[in-house]
Amino acid sequence: MPDSTFKRTLQYLLASAGALALCACANVAEDAPTTPEMPQRIATPTAKPTPEQIIGKTLTGRAMAAAADSRAVDAALKVLGNGGHAVDAAIAAHAVLGLVEPQSSGIGGGAFMVVYDATTKTVKTYDGRETAPLVAHEGLFLNKDGSTMDYVTAWQSGRSVGAPGAVALYAAAHEDFGKAKWSDLFADAEKLARNGFEVTPRLHELLANERLRAAMRLDDRPGSANYFYPKDLPLQPGDIRDNPAYADLMAAIATDGASAFYKGLIPQAIESAVRSGEVPGRLTADDVETYAIVERDAICGGFRTYKVCSAPPPSSGSTAIPMILGLYERMVDGTETNKDDRLKAFVDAQRLAYADRDHYIADQDHVMVPYKELIEPEYLDARVKDRFAPDETATAGDPGAVLSGKPIIDMWGRDTSDDKPGTTHLSIVDIYGNAVSMTATVESAFGSSRWVAEGGFLLNNELTDFARTPRINGKLVANAPSSLKRPRSSMSPTIVLDADTDELVMVTGSPGGNSIIAYTAKTLLGVLEWGMSAQQSVDLPNIIARGDTVNVEIGVDGGQASADTLKTAGYSVKEREGENSGLHVIVVRGEHYEGAADKRREGKAVEIVMTPAE
Repeated sequence: MPDSTFKRTLQYLLASAGALALCACANVAEDAPTTPEMPQRIATPTAKPTPEQIIGKTLTGRAMAAAADSRAVDAALKVLGNGGHAVDAAIAAHAVLGLVEPQSSGIGGGAFMVVYDATTKTVKTYDGRETAPLVAHEGLFLNKDGSTMDYVTAWQSGRSVGAPGAVALYAAAHEDFGKAKWSDLFADAEKLARNGFEVTPRLHELLANERLRAAMRLDDRPGSANYFYPKDLPLQPGDIRDNPAYADLMAAIATDGASAFYKGLIPQAIESAVRSGEVPGRLTADDVETYAIVERDAICGGFRTYKVCSAPPPSSGSTAIPMILGLYERMVDGTETNKDDRLKAFVDAQRLAYADRDHYIADQDHVMVPYKELIEPEYLDARVKDRFAPDETATAGDPGAVLSGKPIIDMWGRDTSDDKPGTTHLSIVDIYGNAVSMTATVESAFGSSRWVAEGGFLLNNELTDFARTPRINGKLVANAPSSLKRPRSSMSPTIVLDADTDELVMVTGSPGGNSIIAYTAKTLLGVLEWGMSAQQSVDLPNIIARGDTVNVEIGVDGGQASADTLKTAGYSVKEREGENSGLHVIVVRGEHYEGAADKRREGKAVEIVMTPAE
């Protein structure tokens, strides 16, 4: 397309959002490919786009959004259809998700955002992870007698709440990349909150879950009880639930920017919620008011002919994901393999990567984290030789010893603390070829259950992602709590580029606690290595190999066969009927985007095609 024609087309796109055709993809498509077994075959890796198929030519005017709720996707598409940047669409979508999917994320939590700039062909990340209070210390979750607080008590306590980062992330990313007016990005969320939104089956099921309800205090505290349990009954599917306070806050943020959240009434209300009730916390209004996001360059690891880019620590994505892919590559290359061998390689690569992740990854601004060393080819060449037998315990390697002859493994005690699956993920590509992979969270389901009535949102329990037991054999662990520190995260928003051209290839990510790493790696191998479609890769059974037990999802096609194969090989296998993934994937396929939404949740993936005037 000549430059002049491209400019005229772009002017039309920006002037008119009316002429667009919608193509619903992923789980809303009726002709989705049949789910194969995992892994069924090795196919030719996905063909790279040819020079004639790059952004700015055949993909101009196409955009796609994939997220966990159709209303969030619709909000994103509206922004994209009006010429907005992928960042703008992500903000609009997440503001809606915080209202309609409060069990997973919201403005009372945090996020990591990875942004691909199609013009410069670079990848930037925004760390909107929650921070510990100024007065926090390693004993944050220790009882007076020095014992470790049990998880449920810690989860529902005020001590679990970190200063929220989502709205600050919105503002920073929009300042750098936004094309749409900031004031327009919150209209859908405000309207849904003002007029009421329809309660989905998943929200109802979590509210009605007796085991979850017994553990959390959501129905015990007046504000949240009145909102989620009117007349002491959980919201029902199809109920219309309004939220005037959230609507007012969306309007205030639209008008006044992030200061509407970080100054004045809201920080004081957050402090009151944290310090009220049982086991009060130490977060103050000043901790909220002084919150700052961190902007970092993405860390990219190599796999085959691709760059796999994600957020640096405290996110685990930029280390654990490339480690799994790199170790898998080394395990299967140069040998004759069948599908069982490839399955075991995927499991063993996870075991090694998770062991290193657990030992080393934490907030890089507070401790030394060898995240670049862990994905160095020389280290992976050595680490693959540590492949443990199925009945052995995988332990951490030592990149210091391998790369410089200076061991670093004894710097920290080994930490196996969990992070919980109260999270959401969205993937977006705009009409300019820019992309966003964003994973957001409040930690466990409904966060800390602490309701900020003045803003109509729940607060996170993110600080339980720290090691609640801060020392092992007297040695401090890397992920121990500390003043203003950010807890380690498994969130792995990922963008894949062609290694030669830096063109966009794939956008992926998932919720799911520490299983996020395995879920996301599954889609990457599925698309890039096993020749699958985006939806086929998402539909594969989830297989998570952290620690001594391999969790295998047997409730989907190929799951039971995978479990049986691993058991026969000597692995300790835990069969699970369902896994809490919520994968949302976009793949560049020549002249169009191919999307996938996880059928385990309620989302969709939709491509829009902007039709220029004659």
